[in-house]
Amino acid sequence: MDASPVQDAIAALYESESRRVLATLIRLLGDFDAAEEALHDAFRAALEQWPLEGVPANPRAWLVSTGRFKAIDAGRRRKRFDALDDVGEKAEVAFIDTAAWADDESVEDDRLRLIFTCCHPALAADAQVALTLREVCGLTTEEIARAFLTPAPTLAQRIVRAKAKIRDAHIPYEVPSRADLPERLDAVLRVIYLVFNEGYAASSGEQVTRHDLSAEAIRLGRLLVELLAEPEAQGLLAMMLLHDSRRAARTSPDGDVVLLEDQDRSLWNRGQIHEGVRLVEQALSSGRPGPYTIQAAIGAVHAEARSTAATDWNEIVGLYDVLMRASPSPIVELNRAVAVAMRDGPAAGLAIVDHLLGRGELRDYRLAHAARGELCRRLGRTSDARSSFERALALTRQGPDRRLIERRLAEVSK
Repeated sequence: MDASPVQDAIAALYESESRRVLATLIRLLGDFDAAEEALHDAFRAALEQWPLEGVPANPRAWLVSTGRFKAIDAGRRRKRFDALDDVGEKAEVAFIDTAAWADDESVEDDRLRLIFTCCHPALAADAQVALTLREVCGLTTEEIARAFLTPAPTLAQRIVRAKAKIRDAHIPYEVPSRADLPERLDAVLRVIYLVFNEGYAASSGEQVTRHDLSAEAIRLGRLLVELLAEPEAQGLLAMMLLHDSRRAARTSPDGDVVLLEDQDRSLWNRGQIHEGVRLVEQALSSGRPGPYTIQAAIGAVHAEARSTAATDWNEIVGLYDVLMRASPSPIVELNRAVAVAMRDGPAAGLAIVDHLLGRGELRDYRLAHAARGELCRRLGRTSDARSSFERALALTRQGPDRRLIERRLAEVSK
């Protein structure tokens, strides 16, 4: 048999199935590192055997069976996986029963288990993000480290500690019960949101967006919606799609930031907008919209408006009022203040921003000072605008955002 097409098929399978195979191997072996080693052993065996024997009828089941067998065999040789030996005949019976990992429902359950394990609240927030990107998405340690501007050894240690915590604390590899689901789902959604937010508005560097990260977050969101029919999962996916739909218009050809009111809306991705709006409607129909769904509804109002002037700012302010009741925070108040300024004029918005800054919670938040500078600029209060823009610039690490603030500073310094 010609090896080249088979090798291509194996490469495609690795791309599409490796995370599914890994999730099932983690369940069967009970150890992240053993499962990763078994995964690579299985694909190595496929590269050796399939060109000679042909691609099996159920490649996924073959890979899981082979990986598990090799892990058990290696464990017996090295005396490192005593727990696998202790189960005796039961392990062999499970090995023969390929239905335990061959059918789609079992495999998808394993993927869902893996997501909830990686996002367990016993793990630190940064460890949840790193472990999810590594184990669920399959990003390398180096890729994750580059994305979050963290040294690779530091990131690797973070992942090692998270795996050790799962093992030592006996964190169960399972989907939470219906009673525990809301709290645990919040952690999963938060991790996906953090990944998307870093991709949509990179916290530092010379790029406004990191499409690789936002794309991974959207992929995770799609997976969660497919595996778990929860309105807030739909709401989060909708919000990400609606925000990401504007990506092509958010920067100039030179890489500078283009504000929403100046964006060429013909560049917005209409396919993502239609899908996002549909998901918002589905999530809202549940009658219990959560914070992500409400944010998605705000995004939908922006996405469906022909221009900034044609935007229904009254509806947006109303949605922020609902969001404040569902999930109060100074950031939500700041965003509401900007919407109020668009509806009622800059003076109305500035009064809210000044009140927020006076409370001290947003003292070191660059966007609060940038918003104040912009509202003062529109009111002709150039001295106040200059002071706020200078403070915002001191707090800004991202190159394109710094250039935007510098342009605003130059305007109010003439």
